[in-house]
Amino acid sequence: MAIKLTKTTASGLVASDAYHRVENLSLANKAQMNFALRSYATPDKPAFEESFFSCAYDIAGDNPIKQAYAHLKTLPEFAGATDC
Repeated sequence: MAIKLTKTTASGLVASDAYHRVENLSLANKAQMNFALRSYATPDKPAFEESFFSCAYDIAGDNPIKQAYAHLKTLPEFAGATDC
């Protein structure tokens, strides 16, 4: 599971339809999780960027990875992201 979205890095690199994958997810407690989001030009290339996020975790909800992607899609910088 991943999302696709064109990404412009702080250094000005533009990666069209970049592949963004949630990795290293951990539960901080019963109500919060932390995860890394790595961005790839294509899934078979090394990551060109890594960001870290925290969000609410619903123990009765979908699996944590699905919840992480759902959280990302609520953020302005991921508006228009598509599942892939």
